Amino acid sequence: MAAPDWFGVVRTEYLEDFVRAGGAAVKFAVSPTAEGRRALRDHLQAAAEENGFQFAFVDAMTTRLHLIDRLFHEVARQIDWDALAYSFLSRFLTQAGLRLPDGHDGLTLGSIAAVNAREEKDLRNVVTGWLWKELFHDYEMSQEFRLAMIKLCQAQLDPESDPALKEAVEAWLRGELRLITAVKRALIFQKIAQHNARHMLFSLSHWLKVAGKSGLVLAVDIARYAENVPRAAREEGIYYSNSAAIDLYEVLRQFVDATDELEFCFMAVIAGPEFLNDARRGVSKYQALQMRIWDEVRDRNRPNPLSSLVRLDSSGLAFAGRGEE
Repeated sequence: MAAPDWFGVVRTEYLEDFVRAGGAAVKFAVSPTAEGRRALRDHLQAAAEENGFQFAFVDAMTTRLHLIDRLFHEVARQIDWDALAYSFLSRFLTQAGLRLPDGHDGLTLGSIAAVNAREEKDLRNVVTGWLWKELFHDYEMSQEFRLAMIKLCQAQLDPESDPALKEAVEAWLRGELRLITAVKRALIFQKIAQHNARHMLFSLSHWLKVAGKSGLVLAVDIARYAENVPRAAREEGIYYSNSAAIDLYEVLRQFVDATDELEFCFMAVIAGPEFLNDARRGVSKYQALQMRIWDEVRDRNRPNPLSSLVRLDSSGLAFAGRGEE
């Protein structure tokens, strides 16, 4: 399939319509070259940003994608959590009937109270109650994620109250927190691990929408999993065993099966030709995923751009530099 045809469908059918309206999709795109995979990433990023989505890219060369907590932590490192909290508060407090001070640095309880001629102590109690009612009861997000977002919003409103706790919550999201005791004051009592990372990622896509973005566009490059290179000939980055590749396919299978639970999210899995052709490390080694994405019945002359799996030809990828159509 020509890459422009597929990108056109991604834009019009998914980013501008289905995903923006609350849907979710997981698509597999196979490119014959490393340059083509980079072009895919760049074009997806451009399309995401043009349509108001948060874009995140995770490469198997640097992140162990078969460990889903590592995947979430890498995505979390690419998120501006402060900007999301500020965006949410701006919309939420305005809808609640409060006037807001000008400027990003002015969104504190003291400045909001002054603009609205309210007592700061009284406003603190009211806004805190609103936050807990609005966020803690939003059950589309996991409980720990809700608690973390409440704390980040409170830190925006009162940055001097407990800056160490705010930093600990962000480190917890990024997987950089050494001791879980640092976030117990936020009522968070466990780290993000393989048992809860998928729900955290689902919560993130919902939170992005609540905070004013269109959702999440997540691109993951899995090509490194198919590379079987002798140790002496390896270059920089992580290499994987056959069993790790199977574990990755199980993680991807779970994402495919969970699209009814996931919302406001487009996930593009970018792979090399070995994904289709390698008998030892390709998708044929894990039929649970292959049966979900393989297009067993297809037109000989016209590929289906809505298929879960698309094979992009190298001639059409040159256009896909960022910002080009």
